[in-house]
Amino acid sequence: SSSLACATPAPGTLGSSNGAESERQTETQRASLKMHAVGLSAARPRVLTPAPGASASGAANRRPAMWSSPSPPAALPLGARVARSNGRGLRRASSARAARVQMMAASSASRQLVESEFNDALKRQRLEHLEEQAKAALTAAVENFEHPVFPCALIAGDVVILELLDRLGYLASGKVQILFVDTCHLFEETISFLAEKEAAYGFRANVYHAVGASNKAEADAKYGKDMWKDDIEEYDRVFKVEPFQRGLKELQCDAMVNGRRRDHGFERAFIPMVEEGSPFWKINPLAYWTFEDCFDFLQANGVAYHPLHDEGYPSIGDAKDTVPVDRAKWFDYAGERAGRFTGLANKDGSKKTECGIHVDASDRQWDRDLWPAEGAGEGEGEGAVGPSAVVGATRESIAAYQQGALGRDVLLAVYAPWCPWCQQMEPEFEAAAQAVASDSGLLVAKYRGDEDREFVSENLLTSSFPTIVRFPKEGGDPVKLITSSEDQRTKDNLLAFLRDGSMPAAEESTGETSSML
Repeated sequence: SSSLACATPAPGTLGSSNGAESERQTETQRASLKMHAVGLSAARPRVLTPAPGASASGAANRRPAMWSSPSPPAALPLGARVARSNGRGLRRASSARAARVQMMAASSASRQLVESEFNDALKRQRLEHLEEQAKAALTAAVENFEHPVFPCALIAGDVVILELLDRLGYLASGKVQILFVDTCHLFEETISFLAEKEAAYGFRANVYHAVGASNKAEADAKYGKDMWKDDIEEYDRVFKVEPFQRGLKELQCDAMVNGRRRDHGFERAFIPMVEEGSPFWKINPLAYWTFEDCFDFLQANGVAYHPLHDEGYPSIGDAKDTVPVDRAKWFDYAGERAGRFTGLANKDGSKKTECGIHVDASDRQWDRDLWPAEGAGEGEGEGAVGPSAVVGATRESIAAYQQGALGRDVLLAVYAPWCPWCQQMEPEFEAAAQAVASDSGLLVAKYRGDEDREFVSENLLTSSFPTIVRFPKEGGDPVKLITSSEDQRTKDNLLAFLRDGSMPAAEESTGETSSML
């Protein structure tokens, strides 16, 4: 039964035995509420033995004190005379009122105490349920995939996941690999906290940096200290997206565990716990948690969290654009990330709310190669042609192009699959390749430059993606295609350049046409 049959003290009967009875009633209410809160459906509410002088039926039929106030005194009929005997009646009435006030105060305190315990019990039940759900998702990731990877940024939700992975024995055993992207702009406390967690849980994180920049000094020297101000999208690509994707690839990730939650904001409002994808699935064990749930769990279990939370930071990212937030706003919808990306905007003018790592487009960029060749080696070496007519080149085949060993004019695209301008030119480049697929004197090829940056910089005139070069059939150094806009990378212009080295006519530039190397 969902009703609580607990006796309440009869108004006006407070006495030496009534205080003990009231305490017993409160204990009964507490016990009943706790039983309901933890879902003990078999438990039966207990009916106390009524106080001396009170009938059993009267006690059983009264409502619990936490939902009802003591019954008021019976109203006198209209016109009834009130007896007064030298003020004794007034004194008796005053004493009764005082007793009622005393009883109501005690009842209110009891209600508040029981209400608090009831809510605490329900919170514990909720956390237990969320924990079991999250553990089930993590267990499924380990049992159904060979290389689950957890990209961890050490924010509150990530620390919850680390704790759960440790409880399941997946950290020290290495069954789940930890990927950590160091942007060289993180708080010093973040790096120290990572070391603390590694020592506490017995794991070593796989730390990734931007190419050629393992610390702030190297990052500033190679990319400029104000890159994040001048071009935030390029900064995200260089310091976050590319190291992140490189880490997933090198760790052979087939299931990515992450701390995304629905209350992060509208971009994540409908994420499920498990998302099918290629080349990896996404496991979102905290999808149905709230930010408050994360802190409730950490505090209830004595788990150490990032020290900057105590200094007012609800979420921790780069030190350059993360600020403290009024704690009253922490648990608003999307409040956790209120202090992130401060003062930053996307190119379309909208407020920046995503770092690029978990944005769907970013995931798609890594999902597949451009001009994919299936079957014959996935672009491995000369002649690896599948659905695409574009041939995958190697260092060896590029040397052959330069030597004129093939006796063919070669058009080569140096590209990165995540580059939006490479993606934009993909259909036109494919059309050019299809047009000469049967011509024994012409060849259209590709070489992935973001995985061999030094080589393409030194040998293929590459400082940005895409770079398109031509090798003449008689051999010689490559010649670079010069365009003034991305719109000039058309099938006709590409074929003209391939056949005789013709450059497109100059036109007014429309802006950016490539991604930095």
